[in-house]
Amino acid sequence: MKPKRLNELARRERQVMEILYRQGQATAAEIRHALPDAPSDSAVRAMLRVMEDKGVVKHSQDGPRYVYKPSMPRAQARRSALKTLLDTFFDGSRAQVVAALLEGAESEVSDAELDRLATLIEQARKEGRHPC
Repeated sequence: MKPKRLNELARRERQVMEILYRQGQATAAEIRHALPDAPSDSAVRAMLRVMEDKGVVKHSQDGPRYVYKPSMPRAQARRSALKTLLDTFFDGSRAQVVAALLEGAESEVSDAELDRLATLIEQARKEGRHPC
């Protein structure tokens, strides 16, 4: 089964994915302990089975334990989530995304981050990839 897009997951499933991406892999018990307001052990295991059926996690066996990890690399998940965000809220405009990130009182962008953005834009221009 083709992996479901991560942005289509339920809230709890997204929390599990965050844990797995942060830790790299985890058992059901480790996931349960990392979840806020954790459900029962059996509920976590059932959720992991559903997520495996959806194709977003996979497991390997370590003795009697199942060890779960994401089925898609974090970089691929980021690109997928960003594309959905870009298409859904910004009409496909990268410039609108950057403007939204830079605007507003809550966005304190460091000089280092601004320098990094400028470098990426300049690099894209040189390579013929126009980011905006």
